[in-house]
Amino acid sequence: MTAASRGDASSLFATPRTVAEHRADGSIVLRSPEPLRDGARCIGDWLEQWARQRPDAIFLAERSSTEAPWTAVTYAQALRQVRAAASWILAQGLSADHPLAILSDNGIDHALLALAAQHVGVPSAAISPAYSLMSKDFDKLKSMITLLEPGAIYVSATKPFAAALAAIKLLHSAQIISGNADDTDALAFRTIAATPESPDVAKAFAAVTPATIAKFLFTSGSTGTPKAVVNTQRMLTSSQQAKAQTWTFLEQGRGDLVILDWLPWSHTFGANHNFNLVLRNGGSLYIDGGKPAPGLFATSLANLRSVMPTVYFNVPRGFDMLIAALRGDEELCRRFFGEVKFAFYAGAALPQNLWDALEELSVKTVGRAMPMVSAWGSTETSPLATDCHFLAERSGNIGVPIPGTELKLVPSGDKLEVRVRGPNVTPGYWKAPELTRQAFDDEGFYLIGDAVKFADAGRPERGLFFDGRVAEDFKLNSGTWVSVGTLRVAGIAALAPLAQDIVVTGHGGDEVRLLVFPNIAACRAHAGLPETAAVNDALAHDKVRAAIAQGLAKLKQQGVNSSGHATRALLLAEPPSVDGGEITDKGYINQRAVLTRRADAVMRLNDDMSDEWIAL
Repeated sequence: MTAASRGDASSLFATPRTVAEHRADGSIVLRSPEPLRDGARCIGDWLEQWARQRPDAIFLAERSSTEAPWTAVTYAQALRQVRAAASWILAQGLSADHPLAILSDNGIDHALLALAAQHVGVPSAAISPAYSLMSKDFDKLKSMITLLEPGAIYVSATKPFAAALAAIKLLHSAQIISGNADDTDALAFRTIAATPESPDVAKAFAAVTPATIAKFLFTSGSTGTPKAVVNTQRMLTSSQQAKAQTWTFLEQGRGDLVILDWLPWSHTFGANHNFNLVLRNGGSLYIDGGKPAPGLFATSLANLRSVMPTVYFNVPRGFDMLIAALRGDEELCRRFFGEVKFAFYAGAALPQNLWDALEELSVKTVGRAMPMVSAWGSTETSPLATDCHFLAERSGNIGVPIPGTELKLVPSGDKLEVRVRGPNVTPGYWKAPELTRQAFDDEGFYLIGDAVKFADAGRPERGLFFDGRVAEDFKLNSGTWVSVGTLRVAGIAALAPLAQDIVVTGHGGDEVRLLVFPNIAACRAHAGLPETAAVNDALAHDKVRAAIAQGLAKLKQQGVNSSGHATRALLLAEPPSVDGGEITDKGYINQRAVLTRRADAVMRLNDDMSDEWIAL
């Protein structure tokens, strides 16, 4: 389908423009000719603005179950509680050296407490709940608390976090705050939010500058101890100012932005991109208590039936589950494609089969294809570095540099390594000067470690495609490079719907091989087994193994040489491990962590005598 048949993007987005500077050393610097306009001093200015201009508009809403009504706070109510909580925070002496740590998932109290800290120049640090609720040894949580030395720690309730709180008890002297007013072993957030407002709040708020640290966000720690990425106010406000200059509809229809979102605030996509998008533009954020995981996506669907967003955000796994649900619910399908302006995917490249399926459903339902856009960046770029604010012809286009941000493309083998410089880029890692030094080149470009390629080298405004992680790619014995990122996406599409994710291996060998995290529900269904069937029974079923073999054959038809397809696949019964750093809250699989942790699986995959793997 052509871009033109997907409708007119001019009412939603700015026209993409890019200037390319070709240097004598072979590197290329890309930048937007559109200058970055002045933005807010700090994100607290946005809250103050909307509390004045739209005091009764819903800012945040949540509900305890799909049967319960939504509980909402308006902008005026939010500002009152933020100022009150900020008074308590100042009285406790919290600071960058003793910040606020938040262990719980998304919620109104979580948001208001974080905003209260940031309002008076105190950083907040949202830590993935997985480190508290799914970890067995709490080692990464301990390292984070030791690094932060927090002055206060928030949990939604103490009971679910009891083991985690016990594990870190001797590592801090922080006040424990609970969102559950009945918890007698913690200070209730309700009490903090009722603190009389101190005159010191206004003074501290006025003293916040663009250089003030707003938050610490942790990297996944897949290759070691998680690093605390410094996020300044300038990073957050410049990122959203650039977004407003690319998503021009935001300035035209202030207040009509509605988002229903599950993406965690412990990650930059959910927090800095989505949450701040709502706050910067006076929109409404409905907190989705579900997520794209077995047993939890039903909650997301129920919430979607209750609140239809104007922009829909998700990761590829979420789109996979959404498509299946839309096919079985004509009314939801009609509302979704009729009311959502466009869909945004991030977290990992969207397999082309999902892109095609969403287009097909949209055309069938409303006679046009819903626009699908994306962006690219990292925790260190807060997160926006490029934005695909145009109608790409296929999945994977990450767009062009945003206003104010420069990309340097440096030849690396047969790839272009990309580096980033701009006001959205972190000044470094907290209490880690050597890691900070190593993260930048001599021109101050952040070494993000990704590779990109042009959609059209002669027309840089047509965008870039993510071309894998530079460190993930490897050579076969033939000397042929394997592009892990490209092959991973192609492999997921070829093995759909049985593969949930794929890890590419074959380092130092003659052939590429795949470790496959299976979609267990899809495998059971394909085998004709009940939902209660044992995982191993589903994975060993002849129909499942035959379908995987057919998928490998399909992948070979698409691959031009030995590096473009795999000859074997091994289905992994054990899901990705949080403790092992194999997966993030967004569902992104870390290639290196999986290969390290599952060296035995790689050995079985390479064992010619094994009957576990499935051959091409």
